[in-house]
Amino acid sequence: MEPSIMLAVVVIAMGSFIQSATGFGLAIATAPILILISIDYVPAPITIIGLILSLFNAWQYRSNFSLQGLLHALIGRVPGSLAGGAVLMWVNAAQLTLLIGLSVIAAVLVSLLPIKIEPTPRRLAIAGFFSGLFGTSAGIGGPPMALLMQHGEANVIRANLSAFFVVSSVLSLLVQGGAGYLSWHHFSLTLPLIPACLVGYYVAKKTNHLLSKQQIRMMSLTLCSISGVSAVVSYLY
Repeated sequence: MEPSIMLAVVVIAMGSFIQSATGFGLAIATAPILILISIDYVPAPITIIGLILSLFNAWQYRSNFSLQGLLHALIGRVPGSLAGGAVLMWVNAAQLTLLIGLSVIAAVLVSLLPIKIEPTPRRLAIAGFFSGLFGTSAGIGGPPMALLMQHGEANVIRANLSAFFVVSSVLSLLVQGGAGYLSWHHFSLTLPLIPACLVGYYVAKKTNHLLSKQQIRMMSLTLCSISGVSAVVSYLY
């Protein structure tokens, strides 16, 4: 296996662990690193991995799922996905790298705000729109939804975010295909990443009780900060 593929496998395993443990984080932890390995890893392959991981997590936490509010988020997600597809038509590889880096840094800063935002129907629809915009264009659709749900019970967060990501990932892949960002080449890049995704999921499932939510959150934010800054620096230099 080529070193670049091995690095991508390790990155996906770590991101899958973070998302399975906290409910989100796969994309913001991995996209800035993967795009430095190869531009082709973003957005389609990471969206496919996100879909697979969300299916497993949604099934595991299905008893905690609540439809309340998610419908509004999904309604907002549709126009957001179309807007994200338009962005893909306009930006080049370097601009996409910068977009991902800035999106990750912004997501980290917002996550650190000492405020609690209640998930009203309007806010969920707005979060759904921006989730579609950034999820389709950069593969990073988790932060807007996670921001609204971050103060809920842990398993409810995992269940609802996973269910949302299943539907939203399918929408993003459809739009990415229409924009020319989903081909057999992208599927071939994704294949070696699938076992790594499952390893990350399995490790999180077995170790969730060993780490507190705060410990995992800080680990995730630290990794995201490093990867986001790295993407911006790579654009500048």
